[in-house]
Amino acid sequence: MKINMHEAKSQLSKLGEKAWKGERIIIARAGKPYLDLVPHQAEPRRPGRYKGQIVIAEDFDDTPEEIIAAFEGDG
Repeated sequence: MKINMHEAKSQLSKLGEKAWKGERIIIARAGKPYLDLVPHQAEPRRPGRYKGQIVIAEDFDDTPEEIIAAFEGDG
């Protein structure tokens, strides 16, 4: 199904239902294909996929005294 941008704005809910059911929806701008309306497919979580890629510095929890003083109004 090809529909222009103006029509798509007024029929978005109906078009969303059609896309969810598998119909291909193409939204056109100035008569040319502009967007494809497709259902969202969440990527399944994969715990541990960033293992070994994130490093926390040894001094992560150490706050410099001048920063503490600035927050406490002493600076």
